[in-house]
Amino acid sequence: QVQLVESGGGLVQPGGSLRLSCAASGFTLDDYAIGWFRQAPGKEREGVSCISSSERSTYSADSVKGRFTISRDNAKNTVYLQMNSLKPEDTAVYYCATRSFGCSLNSKWYKYWGPGTQVTVSS
Repeated sequence: QVQLVESGGGLVQPGGSLRLSCAASGFTLDDYAIGWFRQAPGKEREGVSCISSSERSTYSADSVKGRFTISRDNAKNTVYLQMNSLKPEDTAVYYCATRSFGCSLNSKWYKYWGPGTQVTVSS
């Protein structure tokens, strides 16, 4: 079965760092683009960052550029989101998802989703 599981979330102080992981099973990760999304209470789900299957393209939302970095380790079938200089407004449930085509921050085009991991940035 196709499965994605996020991990690495938790409570962190403003300015701190977290690294989220998205472990895939049931398919070969390097055949898919992977996106990270987040949803805060009362807000719509938004795209954070994505990486293409070929690793030729990455995109990040303006709100996280320079702070978040997406990467993938195909040998481990895992995608990472390194989150630095975290701000309270980064607080959300973070999801990873996959699609069969190119990198996109549009959640409508992603087929498989993980259950999410909570990130809370607070003093």
